[in-house]
Amino acid sequence: MANEHRPRLRAAPLDPPFRIVLVEPEIPQNTGNIGRIAAATQSPLHLIGRLGFRIDEHAVRRAGLDYWPLVQLEQHVHLDHFHHRYPEARPRLFSASGERSYLEADFRPGDALIFGKESTGLDQELLDRMRSSVFAIPLLGAVRSLNLANAVSIVLYEALRQVGALGKVVPE
Repeated sequence: MANEHRPRLRAAPLDPPFRIVLVEPEIPQNTGNIGRIAAATQSPLHLIGRLGFRIDEHAVRRAGLDYWPLVQLEQHVHLDHFHHRYPEARPRLFSASGERSYLEADFRPGDALIFGKESTGLDQELLDRMRSSVFAIPLLGAVRSLNLANAVSIVLYEALRQVGALGKVVPE
């Protein structure tokens, strides 16, 4: 294809990167789209708990996720396991029931951007315990919430913008 050889706008990878954390994701297409965002931004993707789908090589190949090998993927039994492995990753939780806008979050490189499962979001006990770290994306319409992949994209790119990562353009 002729378009494959055109230069693309690139930015230098962030060090340390933001960590995308999905707690018990249920919909494979959402996780696939989030994997693409993770690969595009060189942000590790962490999957927590039971998944609502398979991510073995056969399932990924069958889904046509040709970029999946570019995803820095880790699975964790539970969120505490993630926090134990990455204690420096400051948690930033996102929930449709959050009372503060994600635009008010003071993002720092290395933060863990934590999202809940599509059907119920993050556990209420966790949200209550970490209230000062919970944010939401304001909605203008009457829908209940945004698609998980869209929410991750919005938050991740705002975080990258806030820390100046998108302004460091590098030649391809």
